[in-house]
Amino acid sequence: MDYRIEHDSMGEIQVPADRYWGAQTQRSYQNFKIGIEKIPMEIIRAFAVLKKAAAIANNRLGKLDERRMQLISQVCDEILAGELDGHFPLAVWQTGSGTQSNMNVNEVIANRGNEIAGEKLLHPNDHSNMSQSSNDTFPTAMHIAAATAIEDHLLPAIDLLIGTFERLMKENEGIIKTGRTHLQDATPITFSQEISGWKNMLEKSRGMLLLSLPGLRELALGGTAVGTGLNAPQGFDTEVAKAVSELTGKEFVTAGNKFHSLTSKDELVFAHGALKGLAADMMKIANDIRWLSSGPRCGLGEIFIPENEPGSSIMPGKVNPTQCESVTMVAVQVIANDVAVGMAASQGNFELNVFMPVCIYNFLQSVRLLSDSLVSFNNNCVTGIRANKEKMDENLHRSLMLVTCLNPYIGYENAAKTAKKAYRENISLKESCIELGFLTPERFDEVFKPEKMV
Repeated sequence: MDYRIEHDSMGEIQVPADRYWGAQTQRSYQNFKIGIEKIPMEIIRAFAVLKKAAAIANNRLGKLDERRMQLISQVCDEILAGELDGHFPLAVWQTGSGTQSNMNVNEVIANRGNEIAGEKLLHPNDHSNMSQSSNDTFPTAMHIAAATAIEDHLLPAIDLLIGTFERLMKENEGIIKTGRTHLQDATPITFSQEISGWKNMLEKSRGMLLLSLPGLRELALGGTAVGTGLNAPQGFDTEVAKAVSELTGKEFVTAGNKFHSLTSKDELVFAHGALKGLAADMMKIANDIRWLSSGPRCGLGEIFIPENEPGSSIMPGKVNPTQCESVTMVAVQVIANDVAVGMAASQGNFELNVFMPVCIYNFLQSVRLLSDSLVSFNNNCVTGIRANKEKMDENLHRSLMLVTCLNPYIGYENAAKTAKKAYRENISLKESCIELGFLTPERFDEVFKPEKMV
């Protein structure tokens, strides 16, 4: 491999000749060979947005000339287009402030920009990082990436699944089935009512995510090293937030208190709580669907789901609810990630939190997994759900809990005796009630109406 010599305040170091990063990136790359987890590309893209916005703001405030601003903007556009993805190699397990990732972006912008210019016009610290610090850029990138991922990926995925459940509700109106509590038979419910519960879980989760977005739209940029804004011009914080909003088409604002925004990650904890709530609901929905589709002969078998692939290497013809299993594994990961996000957020000391890379890594993984999982679950499972009306009707009329409708006529204790006798002797509720002398056959038929119990 060919190398070139780069230098920083610690001296010279060899850097691969075909890479745009510089000395500080190389030192981090060599010193933190830990795991396979890299800084997410969502963070790199967010850095490109904020670096371009900072250049625009510095130019508007008279600190950065037009040519350098244009060069920085051009390289940031290349980063956003994915053209420079191979130039961001750093591990999550680096400095907790993300300083080396900030410098990684600064160095790539400077070196690529100088290549475009054909001369050395950009310095990674003096120009790419002008009016900034790693301490305010990394939390800013975290918020931009988090808000963008939720708005652009997760909310549309939720809406897709909500739409499918709405369709299924309409298609299954009037189908009555047995309800279940404690995994035991309960009073009747319509299949549409059951689906409506799933749909409303998603709607509630969507609302909670929307509540979290205002906090994520607050940017730390302008606080620089400790929140005082040292070395940033007056008004830079509001001007750069305005530029970020213009570039993203989303409303971002400068954080009202930079001492808070540099050290606290409570907005991310709050937002991830909504992600955990969604994961918990998806666990329930997926489990319901795989229970209802269990069988095909020895389970509940009340619904049919798509048969996507063979389910066993030894049992021919076996098909499993694999999409449900995938959803539940994603839910477990997201719920586990919530612990990491919360613990990382609790480790702010004085004017800085130094657990930021692991915090945002887990946050973005949760959003990514949920977004992809909801789309896959919708397209490969939920859209193909069909009610097994015959099995639903059979289970409904075998349920002993239909006896509940007799309470007003024979009382709770007599209804309990009816149900227990029917179960013990394997006879119908009607036969049990008549044999016990609680109702005549005609009166039983008159009051026993499962369709009126929903």
